[in-house]
Amino acid sequence: MTEPAAYISSAQRTIRMEAQAVGDLEARIDRDFERACELILAVPGRVVVTGMGKSGHIGGKIAATLASTGTPSFFVHPGEASHGDMGMITPSDCVIALSNSGTTPEVLTLIPLLKRLDVPLISMTGAPDSALAQASDAHLNTGVAVEACPLDLAPTSSTTTALVMGDALAIALLEARGFTAEDFAFSHPGGALGRKLLLKVKDVMRQGDAIPRVSPDTTLAKALLEISAKGLGMTTVVEGAPGDERLLGVFTDGDLRRSLDEQRDINSTAIRDIMTRNPATIAPGMLAAEALGRMEERAISALVVLDDERLVGVVSLLGLLEAGLA
Repeated sequence: MTEPAAYISSAQRTIRMEAQAVGDLEARIDRDFERACELILAVPGRVVVTGMGKSGHIGGKIAATLASTGTPSFFVHPGEASHGDMGMITPSDCVIALSNSGTTPEVLTLIPLLKRLDVPLISMTGAPDSALAQASDAHLNTGVAVEACPLDLAPTSSTTTALVMGDALAIALLEARGFTAEDFAFSHPGGALGRKLLLKVKDVMRQGDAIPRVSPDTTLAKALLEISAKGLGMTTVVEGAPGDERLLGVFTDGDLRRSLDEQRDINSTAIRDIMTRNPATIAPGMLAAEALGRMEERAISALVVLDDERLVGVVSLLGLLEAGLA
């Protein structure tokens, strides 16, 4: 029976070997890598990624990464391409073909067809002298000295280097395109990522009658009733006609504690005398994630939303929590 320590030793050896293989890639980022980026940026169509077996699985991930970082891309299985799916590739596209050996028959079969279409071909192989590498317009060397598999058979280190090379290519293209966080969110509208990057303050703020508000002459007792009714632990203090109210200050739980420490009479004290002036505010068009950052920085639970100095809403930590941002 294998000793427990052997499991750990095996895992650590695998990690060391794959880390070394990835480290060796840096020296291979050369003119061919530049050429690959130029070819992809020049095509008006999409990047079509292909590969067989484990290389195909890596190719699928590379295609997904490219697509989500500003380079339209999809994966085509080379076996299916020979039986009809070549129709998915057009002269406006570019192809990235993965094969560690550079001799995978299903991939090599596509080369004459790609040449006939005059489609730029980028290859990722571990064999620069292979047929696939030699037929390519740009070759990215992802070769490894030895696989992490002790039999040197199962693709392990070689698939890791191909994956990392794909990431390097995707990020280089992302930066060249000036791809932004909002661009990224556009292709990731679902889940927490999309919410954090796309949701605006105006989408989550309290509006209209849901905004806690009192006039400056309101007594502390009546202000407490407004705070309790609206459930945000604060109220705005405003003046002006509805729809054109101007913010004078806010009254929060912290202000209440200070008032009680000062033994203020809640029935005679006007809110103008104990409110916080010049409170933290935010514009409705700002990202909700930025509102969350401001609240965390100031250790507060709500921000007043102003549009051109006019009160339009209140965004709360609770509202951001309900929206899935915190």
